This record gives sequence, structure tokens and C-alpha cells, in this order.
Amino acid sequence: MGRSAPKSLSSLSLGPERKCKCYNGYFVNGYVFHTEEYGQGRKTYNNCVCVKGSTSSELEVDYYGRLKEVVELQYHNEHNRVFLFKCYWYDTTDRGIRVDPHYGLVEINSKARLHNINNVFVFAKQCQ
Repeated sequence: MGRSAPKSLSSLSLGPERKCKCYNGYFVNGYVFHTEEYGQGRKTYNNCVCVKGSTSSELEVDYYGRLKEVVELQYHNEHNRVFLFKCYWYDTTDRGIRVDPHYGLVEINSKARLHNINNVFVFAKQCQ
């Protein structure tokens, strides 16, 4: 007789529950992120995200976006929760961003937003 899978794995195999929760903000990796809508009219808030990327080549590609929604998915077990950020993403070519050579600050061209992309969600843990 084969061994049974742990409960956590079997709950993941069922997929997420049909309901999800949405939040105005989330604290992860030492940062507090707020949705763009939440920040409207506030003096300070952080709705910008950076996902550090790497490729198999020598070049690393970082992705920049603005936070639209914070979504919590529950997987049929209260300990299996996943937080996702739904973001507007920007072109990371020379047209979309500029990096200050002296200070390393990244400036994003707000007109270079990507519109026809399929992957608008990232794991909240990936964001800085």
C-alpha cells in the first residue's frame, strides 16, 4: 500500500477556495505596500513594486509596476494561504525606464505601461 500525501499537499491539489479576500495594503519583505486606489489623496504611500529578476544570461532583468490589488487565496486549510499582487507593469527597455548612473535611482516612464500582458499577478513575497 502506498503512503498518503500530507494534508497540506492534498489541500493544495484541490486548488484555491472559490472565494478570495482583497486588501488595501500588505506588509512583506520589510515594506508596506498600498493599492493605488487606497493612496489616492494621501500625502505618502507606496504603491510601486519591483520584482528582481534573473535570466540564464549575464543580464538581470528587473520588473517594475504599480500595485492595483492585494489578493489572498486560501487553499482549503487555514495554514495554506497565498498573497498575490495584481499590478500594472511597465516596459523595462530603455524606452520605459532610466537609471541614474550616479545614484542608481530608477525613473519609470508612466507612458510606457504594458497593456497586452497575461501575467499581471506576482507572489507578494517576490516584491520589493
